[in-house]
Amino acid sequence: MEEFRRSYNRLCEESGAEPQEAVLQQLHQLPKGGLDLTTQSLTVETCRALGKLLHKETLLKELVLSDCMLSEEGSILLFQGLCANTSVQHLDLKGNNLRATGAEALGKLLRQNKSIQSLTLEWNNLGTWEDAFATFCGGLAANSALRQLDLRNNQISHKGAEELALALKGNTTLQQLDLRWNNIGLLGGRALVNCLPSNRTLWKLDLAGNNIPGDILRAVEQAMDHNQDRLTAFRENQARTKILSKEVQHLQEEKSKQFLDLMETIDKQREEMARDSRASAVRVGQLQEALNERQSIINALKAKLQMTEAALALSEQKVRDLGELLVAGDQERQSLSQRHEKERKLERQEAADRESKLLRDLSAANEKNLLLRSQVDELERKARSQQEQLFLTKQELTNTSAELKIRAIQAEERLDVEKRRAKQNMEDLEKLHSKEVDHMTRHLEESERAMQERVQRLEALRLSLEEELSRMKAAVLSERGQAEEELIKAKNQARLEEQHRLAHLEEKIRLLAQARDEAQGTCVQQKQMVAESQARVSQLNLQMEGQQRRLEELQQELSNKDQEKVAEVARVRVDLQEQMGRMQADLVAQEALREKVAALERQLKVIGSEHREALLDRESENASLREKLRLKEAEISRIRDEEAQRASFLQNAILAYVQGSPLRALSPPK
Repeated sequence: MEEFRRSYNRLCEESGAEPQEAVLQQLHQLPKGGLDLTTQSLTVETCRALGKLLHKETLLKELVLSDCMLSEEGSILLFQGLCANTSVQHLDLKGNNLRATGAEALGKLLRQNKSIQSLTLEWNNLGTWEDAFATFCGGLAANSALRQLDLRNNQISHKGAEELALALKGNTTLQQLDLRWNNIGLLGGRALVNCLPSNRTLWKLDLAGNNIPGDILRAVEQAMDHNQDRLTAFRENQARTKILSKEVQHLQEEKSKQFLDLMETIDKQREEMARDSRASAVRVGQLQEALNERQSIINALKAKLQMTEAALALSEQKVRDLGELLVAGDQERQSLSQRHEKERKLERQEAADRESKLLRDLSAANEKNLLLRSQVDELERKARSQQEQLFLTKQELTNTSAELKIRAIQAEERLDVEKRRAKQNMEDLEKLHSKEVDHMTRHLEESERAMQERVQRLEALRLSLEEELSRMKAAVLSERGQAEEELIKAKNQARLEEQHRLAHLEEKIRLLAQARDEAQGTCVQQKQMVAESQARVSQLNLQMEGQQRRLEELQQELSNKDQEKVAEVARVRVDLQEQMGRMQADLVAQEALREKVAALERQLKVIGSEHREALLDRESENASLREKLRLKEAEISRIRDEEAQRASFLQNAILAYVQGSPLRALSPPK
């Protein structure tokens, strides 16, 4: 708050005035959120500086200016600063003797300020200036933030009370009003009592020390009790609403948790299926790689076999070539045998050598051929073993595909179980909703019966009043027949008074009949509202049936699609994703239906609360009418006693006149 003190010094210096030491001390000792200047005589310059500071101050919550003897100009400057303030909630102006201009400034303050909740105006004589107090009451009627108002010892007359009554009719936030030790009187008390049925927020009204009759004070206490009961009922309804909202939120959280658990299980199943599919794909890949390796080995062996066959064909070609050379050599030998005997011997020796060499080559070629044949046999055995392994891998592939089909069937069965569970939850929700609707209809029927019984009691009361009126008429006629001729003027006067009373009573009876008609009208309106709520409930039931049919159609479509599904893993995944999307849409639809049901329940609660408020208002009106009837009965009995006394006095006078001597004895001496 040091900044507040420096701002006060700066404003005083700008205006050319000395800051007050007492105010500076209070600002130095200023507690957090409050400013107490009690019994400090504030000058106009100080009020101007404080008004400018309060115009922008946002930390000050409480301002106490009691017994400061504010001048008119100073109070206006302070109130102008408070008009735009948004932080001060408690304002104490006790004992400042505010005059007409101060009261008008207070009215403007109440009309513009939106933060002050408590206002103390004790010992200010505001009721002395009626026009200014009317302006103050106008500001109170337009205010929407004030909760507590203290107007003790303000010389408020019955006219000021009437202005306050008009302000209370328009005000919707004031809860406590203290009017003790004023001059309100009977008329002001009646005006306040008449305004209380229109005000439903005021639950404390102190009227001690105002010369108000006890019956009016009791009526005020009854109205305050009624408003306090309404306030407690409203708070209980708010608490119940909060509890219900928490329960609904808890149920939503549980449903979301269940849905998340379901999604987690489905995700886990998907992950397991994907893991199995990946494992099977890896196994198939490994088998395919092994098969490719075996195929490459077989291809290599085939290439080697082809190469050996080519080498064998080449050796056979060499053998044929050698045979041809032998034939040519024989021919040359035969032709040259005769010419070259020596060369023949040499050639024979060379031929023998060559033949032996060729024989050795032929035997080696035969051995190579046998070796290649054994290798071909071994390769054929290996090829047969590779075919057997390929057959085993095919069997393993069929087994894995069968396992995948079995897992897909298990997933479908789990999905069916989840569908049945969701359907069971829907049936439980429908049963609960039907039970709540039956309960609300029974409650409305009971309230309707109670209204009818109250209307019957009012009718019986009206009949009893009419009978009493007829008895009173008969009594008046009998008394009129027994009266003497000498009292014609008194009789005429009594007859006129009696006719006036009868007209007044007939007017009261007419008002009672009008109140009864209004009560019947409210009953009819309540019946119409009940019929409308029932129609809304039936519409909601039709909507729920449509949603159920839609759900059955969706289930039928799901079953048809389940029948049409193939055992392929990819298609199973797609179908599962589609079903999950539909289930989420159904859950969203269920949440929408729950919200609609909750909205209808809130509407029914609002209708019930309005109905209860109307019944309470009617009860208060009936109580006030019974009080008025009791007062009129007391007045009639008093008038009857006065008539009896008057008749006895006349009878005594007539007897004294007839007897003569007592009359002379009673006459004064001449």
